[in-house]
Amino acid sequence: MEYQKAREYIDEAHRFGGKMGLGAIRKLLLRLGNPQEDLKFIHIAGTNGKGSVGAYLDYVLRQAGYRTGRFVSPTLYEYRERIQCGGEYISREDFGAMMDPVAAALEEMKRAGEELPSPFEIETALSFLYFKEKECSPVLLECGMGGQNDATNVITTTELAVLTSVSMDHMEYLGGTLGEIAAQKAGIIKPGSSAVTCRQLPEAEKEIENACRRLDVPLTVADCSQAEVYEAGIRCTRFSWGGHTVTIHLPGAHQLQNAVVALAGIDALRTRGWQIGEEHVARGFAETVWNGRFTILRERPWFVLDGAHNPDAAGKLQESIRMYFAGKRLIFLFGVYKDKQYEKIASILAPMADEIVTMETPEDPRALPARELAEAVRQWNPHVQTSENLKDAVRRGFELAREEDVIVAFGSLSFAGDITRIVAQIP
Repeated sequence: MEYQKAREYIDEAHRFGGKMGLGAIRKLLLRLGNPQEDLKFIHIAGTNGKGSVGAYLDYVLRQAGYRTGRFVSPTLYEYRERIQCGGEYISREDFGAMMDPVAAALEEMKRAGEELPSPFEIETALSFLYFKEKECSPVLLECGMGGQNDATNVITTTELAVLTSVSMDHMEYLGGTLGEIAAQKAGIIKPGSSAVTCRQLPEAEKEIENACRRLDVPLTVADCSQAEVYEAGIRCTRFSWGGHTVTIHLPGAHQLQNAVVALAGIDALRTRGWQIGEEHVARGFAETVWNGRFTILRERPWFVLDGAHNPDAAGKLQESIRMYFAGKRLIFLFGVYKDKQYEKIASILAPMADEIVTMETPEDPRALPARELAEAVRQWNPHVQTSENLKDAVRRGFELAREEDVIVAFGSLSFAGDITRIVAQIP
């Protein structure tokens, strides 16, 4: 199947699939020969930090000579980014070729009158076929949402379950309390695996510990307060933790925590027999790149892009701004989806700003209208103006900023790629 035809086929699935639960994807995978059963997984769940932790682990494992697979959600710049082998996106040709057996299986399911999978479930199944064909090991698999009922949780051959920072998000699907959300995410922990997490709020940590105890799974709780930091700057952080000394180049106050979780994951993998030398750890961490999280797009004026789309991530963004840009004049570009806790995000970040421009992607039905967002933001900061689209928002940001000021765009990962391209075109 041609790549574009394959994309259109998956997009059509919005009309017929999408019920919660794993029934549909299990039937699809059964028809495909259950390719996931021949793979070994590092399964990653959490509200924030999944991508960064996955990136650290991916770079280290590739340094150690492993042919990694990686399934990423959401993507920033390119649709094919979601399925990677050895750090390279799946090719258009391979994507089309993988879609042929998937489409044939889906047509069989239609004829049988069976419940049909969602686009995300189809992409997940396609990725398993691809990773098996490319002989990837291990596969770093990010949950789309939650854990217990996420499409990725059809797997049973988990080597390592990684639980990153857990906070309130997607409450309509995952539960109304932190404990309920943590229990959902802890659903990725499988018998016979190992598990790592960061220090969580007590309610969340208790659920993760209970899940590990119930399944007799060893758990490491990585505490970043035990790290010894030698250097901390916007371009470089060097620290020691757990016998490792590494340098990272991902900025942000939260990256120390993400890096420590990844180090704990490496230790757990070593215990299970994975061959990872300390030189692989050092090189992998130093080379890790991951965009959309406190990403510096340019200087003079500074332009920072951050995907913060929930209160926990907003708090981490606030901390990073204070760490690197104390005393600087701040211009915020804020756009968000309707279903997010945008008033709480605004309450955390809006008081910091000197000027705020609200923005939206008009073609995205999930986007909160810029005018509606501006009304919410004015509760905490009167210096608000609206923009017609992302390009207009970026233009206004640069008009408001002096050379030494800081522009920060945040609220969703969905527009990160567009913002990056727009900023790159500004002389």
